[in-house]
Amino acid sequence: QVQLVESGGGLVQSGGSLRLSCAASGRILSINYMGWYRQAPGKQRELVASISTGGSTNYTNSAKGRFTISRDNARNTLYLQMNSLKPDDTAVYYCKARQKEGLWEYVYWGQGTQVTVSS
Repeated sequence: QVQLVESGGGLVQSGGSLRLSCAASGRILSINYMGWYRQAPGKQRELVASISTGGSTNYTNSAKGRFTISRDNARNTLYLQMNSLKPDDTAVYYCKARQKEGLWEYVYWGQGTQVTVSS
């Protein structure tokens, strides 16, 4: 199993920055994908950015140019640096990990961290 714990959310003014962290523990060597998702009130959870084991990154259009996903393998931590934040970025942000073991694939989610951007 994999455990994910997010931190770093908070209240920030429009144009400000935040850095989210996701600390992973457990069977992390078999993780082949990690990503940041968010869910605003009344909306579906959506991808923000992802990173593969090989380091390839993917961003949604809303995140491109403003957000940066990265990971520190020594600390088993995934980050999301968010700059130029807008009120539309207000949501609960979740860390997701995908683990592959043999023929089986498992998906894990963190508990989420609230990001609120005031105008």
